[in-house]
Amino acid sequence: MAAELIKTYQTRAEQVLDQRLPAASLHPSNLHQAMRYAVLGGGKRIRPVLVYLAGHAVSASLDMLDGPACAVEFIHAYSLIHDDLPAMDNDDLRHGQPACHKAFGEALAILAGDALQALAFQVLAQDPAMIPSPAIRLQMQGILAQAAGSRGMAGGQAIDLAATGQELTLAELENMHIHKTGALIRASVLMGALSQPAVESTILERLDRYAKCIGLAFQIQDDILDVMGDTITLGKTSGVDRVLNKPTYPALLGVEGAREHARILYEEALASLESLDGNADPLRRIAAYIVERAY
Repeated sequence: MAAELIKTYQTRAEQVLDQRLPAASLHPSNLHQAMRYAVLGGGKRIRPVLVYLAGHAVSASLDMLDGPACAVEFIHAYSLIHDDLPAMDNDDLRHGQPACHKAFGEALAILAGDALQALAFQVLAQDPAMIPSPAIRLQMQGILAQAAGSRGMAGGQAIDLAATGQELTLAELENMHIHKTGALIRASVLMGALSQPAVESTILERLDRYAKCIGLAFQIQDDILDVMGDTITLGKTSGVDRVLNKPTYPALLGVEGAREHARILYEEALASLESLDGNADPLRRIAAYIVERAY
């Protein structure tokens, strides 16, 4: 049941992303083609699925979740475009196809990322199906802005760039990834839960703790796959972290130590959901997928 629901939400995410992106024929068509290429060219849709699953856990209306699901994925897609640029990770491959800057050129790729970031907040402000409360919409915009900005993803990336070639402690490494990867995952869960106007603050706190744990576990598994995976399966170049001499969990703890750390975080995530009913089972299922996935 949980696996089927996750698949259903992945399919729904693909549909609503397509609907909310500008048409490829709309002027300037080259920019809109690049935006659609970056968003619709593949991916696991973990973040929008988490929006749907968190909303499902608190019985939020499904239609109200489409806007936040799209917004968070637009931010994620923009971050990947910029991540792959020569000034950042200099990666030519994303989702098994040429990175956006290889397909459309660096200048247009930067603009596509900028436009996707702006579109995310336009959706949260204007999507007619979302929760009608202006206060909650504003709260969601603040959550997503912080998750994407200097105290979230962008700040984590800046820490990552500065840490290249350096040795970090476990606490320093976790702080980096709480910002770089975890912030957007936490935003996904919180925006999904806030789509239910009657959600209790204690439930929000438990879901936020769950999201913090799975956000770190997600990054640990990413680091492990960069060491153990292959380029074809991953859909992106493997071994990049080692080549760039980046601090990672396997480098600090060893592969088995990193796996054990991810398992501990997984158990903490499940413990955070103990007081929630069966509607939270898909959240438990996707937590297991996050620490077991092969790509």
